[in-house]
Formats: sequence, C-alpha cells, structure tokens
Amino acid sequence: MDIRNATASDVPDIQAIYAHHVLHGTGTFEEEPPSVEEMQARFDKVVSNGYVWLVACDATGVLGYGYYAPFRERSAYRFAVEDSIYVREDVRGQGVGKALVAKLIELATAQGLRQMIAVIGDSENVGSIGVHASLGFHMVGTMKAVGIKFGRWIDVVTMQRPLGRGDANLPS
Repeated sequence: MDIRNATASDVPDIQAIYAHHVLHGTGTFEEEPPSVEEMQARFDKVVSNGYVWLVACDATGVLGYGYYAPFRERSAYRFAVEDSIYVREDVRGQGVGKALVAKLIELATAQGLRQMIAVIGDSENVGSIGVHASLGFHMVGTMKAVGIKFGRWIDVVTMQRPLGRGDANLPS
C-alpha cells in the first residue's frame, strides 16, 4: 500500500468510496451521495487552503482516503483540524484507515497544528473509534441522538488528540 497526496484524477474513486458510505453507513450523516463535481469542489477547497488530502493505493486502485481541514472556520480555531477517513468496503479492517490517520497526524504536526479532532458518526462505529484510540485520541464526548439515518437515531462521538506540543505553549 502506498499513501500519497491525492490528485484531481483520484476524485472519481474518492466519490465512489464516499457514495458507498453515504448510502450504506452511518459514519456520515449525508443521505444523498455528492456528485463527482461536488467532491472535486470539496477536494479543491481543502488543498487550496493548504490542508492535506491523501489516498491509500495499491494495484487494485484507491483503497481509501483521508484529509484534514479546519475544525471550525473562526480564526481562534486555526491550530485545530478535523480529520475525515473513508475506506473502500472490501478492504475495511485491513489497516488502511489507521495508516491514513497516522500519516495525517504526522503531516499536521509538521505543519505546526496543535490539535486534531475526530467527529465520528455513530457511537456503534467501533472500527473508527478503535483506530483513533489506538493512535492517541481520547474521548471528549458523545452527543446523543443528534441525527436520524436509516430510520434510527444516531449519536456523534468526538475524540481529540494533541499534535506536537499540544497546549504546552502558545504557537509562535
């Protein structure tokens, strides 16, 4: 498996992976898959603002993708990012997501960012919760029943990990 910066040519594969999760999973609260054009716009917004979007690939193609983007838009949040990770259904549980999160942590730390937040759809999403916990994220809280998808209430789990010196000092 190779992890590299995503390019515009990866967007159709990224869209296909995400569309599967939208239609069949509770990790995202979207209910209609975005078009390839919409995914391209999302990709462009992330990378044009200096953030990172990665893909994990092998001979079969794109296995998964991950990116980080601002946790919130207000300037006070400028050292905090939120990660998003989605893995192709046929390779879930094989370390793709963990490898992507680990690389995002490395790159965000090198960029001088101080906190990474994981906002995980569904408190039953033990795979994502476990991956994040194994990489040093700690549970911040669970918002109960904030979404409805597939005819049931769904929680949102928030996890957080310090990057670099975290809050040990103020950034320069």
